[in-house]
Amino acid sequence: MPSPSAPDASPVAAPAPTAAKFASIGSPYFGIMLAFMAVVLILSNIGASKGVAIGPIITDGGFFLFPLAYILGDVISEVYGFKVARKAIFTTFALSVFASVCYWVIIALPGFDDEFGVAKQSALEGALGPVPQIVLASLLAFLAGQTINSWILVKMKARSGEKSLWARLMGSSGAGEFVDTLIFCSIAASVIGIADFGMFVNYVVVGFVYKTLVEFLFVPVTSLVIAWIKKREPSYGAPTAAAVTTADRA
Repeated sequence: MPSPSAPDASPVAAPAPTAAKFASIGSPYFGIMLAFMAVVLILSNIGASKGVAIGPIITDGGFFLFPLAYILGDVISEVYGFKVARKAIFTTFALSVFASVCYWVIIALPGFDDEFGVAKQSALEGALGPVPQIVLASLLAFLAGQTINSWILVKMKARSGEKSLWARLMGSSGAGEFVDTLIFCSIAASVIGIADFGMFVNYVVVGFVYKTLVEFLFVPVTSLVIAWIKKREPSYGAPTAAAVTTADRA
C-alpha cells in the first residue's frame, strides 16, 4: 500500500519589496518646494544671529524655521531621488550666499545722513549685517546635514521600496539634524554669545532634540504631502524616471 505523500515543507518565499520609484523634474511642484526651501534657509540665517533664552533653554532666533528646510528636503529626496535633492541643496546654498552678498552691498551703499537715515542704517546693520562666522556655520551645517539626510533616505528607500516611509523619514532626519546641529553650534557658538562649555552642550542638545522632535511630530504631515505629490507627479514611477532610480542606488 503506497505511503501517503509527505506534505510540502518548503518555505514560502517572502514577497520582495516594491522597487523604489522616483519622479523626473518637469512639473511645478519641485520649483515651488525649492523656492520655499531657499527662503526658509535665508530667513533662518537672519534669525540665527540672535541668541534666544527661554527659561533654561538656549537657542537662536531661527529655531522655529529651520526644521521646515529638512522636511522639504525629505519630500524632495523621497519623490525625486538623491541627484535632484543634491541639486536643490546646492541651489539653496548658492542662493543663501547670494543673499549674504546682497546684504553686504546694501549696507555698504551710502545712505542719507539725517537722523532717520542714520537710524535706518544702524537697524540694517543690526538685522542684516552678515556675521561671517554665522553665515559660514549655517551654510556648512546645512550642506553637510542635508546631504547626509537625503543620502540616507534614498539608500533606505532602495532597500525597502515604497514601504516603511516613516522609518526612512525618522532615520534620515535624526542623522542629518545631528550633523547639522553639531557643525553649526561648534562654529557659531562664540558669536551668538555661548560663553562656556555647559551653555554649549545645552545649545547642541536642545537644538538637536528640538529639531528632531519637530520632524518626528510632522512625519504624518510629511507623509501626506509626499503621497499627495506622488499622485500628482505625472512621471512618478514612470520608465522615464528609471534612470534616476538606478543612479540613486549606486
